[in-house]
Amino acid sequence: MNLQRSAFEQLSEPVRKWIWQQKWPSLRDVQNKAIPAIMAGGDVVISAKTAAGKTEAALLPLLTRIKNREDLGNGFSILYVSPLKALINNQFLRLEALCEGSDVILNKWHGDVSADAKARARKRPSGIVLITPESLEALLVRRGSEIKFLFSSLDAVVIDELHAFIGSERGMQLSSILDRIEMATGRDRIDRIGLSATLGDMGLAAEALRPGKGEAVQLVHGLDEGNGIKLQIRGYLLGGEPEDGQEGNEELQELDPEEEEQKGDESEAFGVPKRLADDLFRFLRGDSNLLFAGSRQKVEIYADRLRRMCDDAHLPNEFFPHHGSLSKGEREDVEVRLRDDPRPTTAVATTTLELGIDIGDVHSVAQIGPGYSVASLRQRLGRSGRRAGNPAILRIFVIEPGDTKGAHPMDRLNLDLIQSIAMVEKMKAGWCEPPAEAGLHLSTLIHQVLAVILQTGGIRPAAAWKMLCERGPFKTVDKVLFADLLRCMGSPQNKFIEQSPDGLLMIGEMGERETESHEFYPVFATDREYRILNEAKVLGTYPLTSPVAAGETIIFGGRRWKILAIDDDARVITVKPTRGGKPPYFSGAGGNIHDCVVEEMRRILLSDTAYQYLDKTATALLAEARRAFAEFGLAERSVIQFADGALIFPWVGTKKLQTLSLALLSRNFEASHFGQAIDVQQCNMAGVNAALEKMSNGDVPDARTVAGRLAKPNMAKFDHLLTPDLMALVTLRERLDVPALQDVARRVMQRVATG
Repeated sequence: MNLQRSAFEQLSEPVRKWIWQQKWPSLRDVQNKAIPAIMAGGDVVISAKTAAGKTEAALLPLLTRIKNREDLGNGFSILYVSPLKALINNQFLRLEALCEGSDVILNKWHGDVSADAKARARKRPSGIVLITPESLEALLVRRGSEIKFLFSSLDAVVIDELHAFIGSERGMQLSSILDRIEMATGRDRIDRIGLSATLGDMGLAAEALRPGKGEAVQLVHGLDEGNGIKLQIRGYLLGGEPEDGQEGNEELQELDPEEEEQKGDESEAFGVPKRLADDLFRFLRGDSNLLFAGSRQKVEIYADRLRRMCDDAHLPNEFFPHHGSLSKGEREDVEVRLRDDPRPTTAVATTTLELGIDIGDVHSVAQIGPGYSVASLRQRLGRSGRRAGNPAILRIFVIEPGDTKGAHPMDRLNLDLIQSIAMVEKMKAGWCEPPAEAGLHLSTLIHQVLAVILQTGGIRPAAAWKMLCERGPFKTVDKVLFADLLRCMGSPQNKFIEQSPDGLLMIGEMGERETESHEFYPVFATDREYRILNEAKVLGTYPLTSPVAAGETIIFGGRRWKILAIDDDARVITVKPTRGGKPPYFSGAGGNIHDCVVEEMRRILLSDTAYQYLDKTATALLAEARRAFAEFGLAERSVIQFADGALIFPWVGTKKLQTLSLALLSRNFEASHFGQAIDVQQCNMAGVNAALEKMSNGDVPDARTVAGRLAKPNMAKFDHLLTPDLMALVTLRERLDVPALQDVARRVMQRVATG
């Protein structure tokens, strides 16, 4: 009788010996499933909770495959791609003993690795190379003639933190690079292994791993139960204490693992209530923690406030900022202190510590506000509770303005709190945002055209299209659109490429300036800040992280401003004061909220469900929000009168909300979207309802007209090269959802009709 060998028995002797040395009682669930899948060959997506052993699930069988091969030849055997240099450094330390025991060379390759070490690896390429997409791009561009020598023996590519790449510029760049390696080495396919802790749709993740052939990718989902979760959402009033003066329920609510799977204080001026600062100090002091505070500015505000509280208590400082603007040394000092130093340490961070940088097992995770996504919430939660018997601990601290006299209706709905509850409920149900569907990514395609020309020394347009679009990841770009893009790149204004007499694409005058810089290899744009001017007076700077349009209203410095013009080249937004009543409190959390989260928010406001993980203040704020929801009649209608205009609550995600707002702008309404609503000023209800009724019946503005309302945002690195027509295509495909307009308007009007 032939019995199938266990996953452990399929591994090579050196790998099994290493496992014995680690004194593992058994393989984890994800490892038992992944080992036979990878040993069989082919593309695999591995998804499991943070710290479930995904790295070993991939590398144990891959090391075995290397030892079993008789035709290793020259070249690296495994390419391990990671989004961060710090992750590579962590993985190098983690894998050294395993690779040494298997007699496999482990190479580290990124910007901080010495040129001598890279030269040695290039001269005798072997074993595993841990590398970032940018360093891999630089290797292909600078050493195009060596690609076959370096990678012809490649057995597999491992992509760590796959979710960080999907739908992004870096993801498209990486996918293109891997296709270019396959073509340069004459290989039809090299196995790809994607690792991720947060994947809302495994099918879309498979398609992102192998564009056009996602159905052939094997899916492995680990079901390790973990140690359970304890969480609490705590509420705070911006203007002061709750009326009863009580601090609220101190108990963390424990979640069943199976359910989880399926005004005087200085800080008030910066939006930090005194009671919140006191609670952060009380809960976090004395342990290792992560506090996700949001923007870099907020990170500095909270870190400074907590440091001064340590000084006032005559205690050594335990609170340290961690964000991308800090030097590499300062960030690493915080990481090392968390991982190796017994002293209590709390890192106050942006998103920089979401991914799997090794900082040891932190006691708890804290977060200001609802955050950006359920996927992010799950990722952050996974940094706590890694030790056996210790549950993950999460506290979400939510600030609301309170139901004060003359408050904006959106403030009375306490939407940051409602969003926080919605995200927790979706997380408990086992849901997270699906990966974004592929867009045009024309900016990244421009980058890849330049990279391919440098790699090959010159390439014909048809060959470039076949490499990057037909076979590569830019499958939504046909030959006609590709030709338009090449003409755009080679225009007299841009001069990024030119064509030789024999038809080869070459680097143009401005393209040479761009590609000679080390800044060429990253495909993503750096943060762009715009000065806000009112009558030549600079009000401050505004990060343009999402498209804005002339005619929209923004909230800045606690006031409403109407955008008059946007000068993208000068990075200036010209505004004038606008009326419309008191503006809502705006936390500035940013990020695109998914439709499912907003739908859950409405369900929460409609229901009378109690949530045991809320403290007393949060419970009271939820009750106030439900009372306001009922008072405004939002259970029956989605449009209410406010000040000299109207508020529209479509209860859809950010992309659809912004599209509806732009559609109203194109119909000459003064419309702006904030949070989950659209504020239409200086109009009457009948006019708003009539416009929405027309859209619900199919009379929607032309897509190009809607896209044209946006300023040319230059969000991606090479957007500034695109013609208005090409920019409109990108905007419609990636940043708006015009096809959904009729359905969104219909749902709004159905509630109006029943109201």
